[in-house]
Amino acid sequence: MNRTTVSLIAGTAALAAVTGFATLSSPQAAGTARTAAELPVERTSLLCPVPSTSDIAETSYTSFTPVTKDADSGGKAELQAAAAESDGKSKSKSKGKGKKAGKPVLDPEEPGKPATGETSGGDAPALVGTAEGKFAPGWTVQETTKVAAGSGRGLQGVNCSAPDTEFWFPGASTAADRTDYVHLTNPDDSAAVVDIELYGKDGALDSTLGEGITVAPHSSDPILLSTLTEEKQENLTVHVNVRSGRVGAAVQALDDKLGGDWLAASTDPSGSLVLPGIPKDATSVRLVAFTPSDSDADLKVRLASPSGLITPAGNETLHVKAGMTTSADLGDVTRGEAGSLVLTPTDASVPVVAALRVVRGKGDDQETAFIPATRPVGARATVADNSAKGTTLSLTAPGRAATVKVTASAGSKGGEAVSKTFTLKAGTTENVEAPTPTGLKGTYALTVEHVSGGPVYGARTLVATADGVPGFTIQALPDDRGMVAVPEADQDLSVLQK
Repeated sequence: MNRTTVSLIAGTAALAAVTGFATLSSPQAAGTARTAAELPVERTSLLCPVPSTSDIAETSYTSFTPVTKDADSGGKAELQAAAAESDGKSKSKSKGKGKKAGKPVLDPEEPGKPATGETSGGDAPALVGTAEGKFAPGWTVQETTKVAAGSGRGLQGVNCSAPDTEFWFPGASTAADRTDYVHLTNPDDSAAVVDIELYGKDGALDSTLGEGITVAPHSSDPILLSTLTEEKQENLTVHVNVRSGRVGAAVQALDDKLGGDWLAASTDPSGSLVLPGIPKDATSVRLVAFTPSDSDADLKVRLASPSGLITPAGNETLHVKAGMTTSADLGDVTRGEAGSLVLTPTDASVPVVAALRVVRGKGDDQETAFIPATRPVGARATVADNSAKGTTLSLTAPGRAATVKVTASAGSKGGEAVSKTFTLKAGTTENVEAPTPTGLKGTYALTVEHVSGGPVYGARTLVATADGVPGFTIQALPDDRGMVAVPEADQDLSVLQK
């Protein structure tokens, strides 16, 4: 497909997506279920937040579905602007309001080939999308924005995410030089009611303004964190809890001096966490962690390097007090090599969420990105909007050795898919020489498939320059949940309905 330029007129064009999946299970009754079959999901939803309010912002969107065996032959993927009026009960201005959603702003033609679109300026709304049939399994949408000047200047990127009912964001801030927003997007026909809780170094911050925020149907609200509390804290954990309905959520962190990027949600609280893909030229790395448990957590901090697991000098362990946000400055922890952070409990396991703030560059050329703890690649994971130059794929096997297959899709404007296989040693991180499509024109997607061995975690770094300003952004590669377990049964389960 040729690259399509998306013109956002009167603030009505935007791109959103929402990924959902379901697991079917048979009732525990007379029927005896055999081993569950893995089948492709038939419907997936994604949400993309408002990209930027800057008049000089340039945003690109990339939609991609990997080719999946046994997927339906029909179906479609549609991405539209979230476009309902806000009811005025939210705590901030609502974006994407006004006219009802109309014609899709991005319309992929086939799996295996990226569909792309662009917009400029600060009027782009949040986007809502649904993929069905052959477009549903593993559907991914990437939102990438270049901002040449102002707070948060640089490269900002985020994977559009599925709606859910709970999110954790360690690494947010209400410091004087930071402007952080929690973007809440409601894809449904009824209003969602959301609570936002903030936790600092001494525990929960006093605030009633984060309670009962109403997000109108088909709308998106950017909630400025500094309006929820008077306290100025450099390291915060944001907890988004949905009382009714569901939303998509992401934090946009804008720094006056260090640029900015999107902070995606950490994986669910867990005793052990992996934060993959720290750039080898990172000049500053800060770890922010939080436990929602009533008990303190003691974590062993290790770096999975190309040669194996090592312990950062001076940061061997991290003590996380119950209900309090803890941070540790790790400096240039990678020392010029690829690296991923591995957190494990020193004794009893207490669930924790965590994220890294990563800085590259020096002086006026510094830029920031974030790496939240993430799920493993699992069976398959995909990341879109890669280019021939400026893309780094980082893979880590924190436990046992593992083998993966990496496929570069066809290009958005031309080129043929190419695959390569990589074997990762136990406890290591490697910036692999990922393949690029033969005869590449445009951008392409990278799909990582687990072949054998232990769990693998991955992240992709994009590097780009806008009007002489260097920028970078990092996206993790969690399992795409493109397959669903469907149990087989020895009897007609319809009899159970009688």
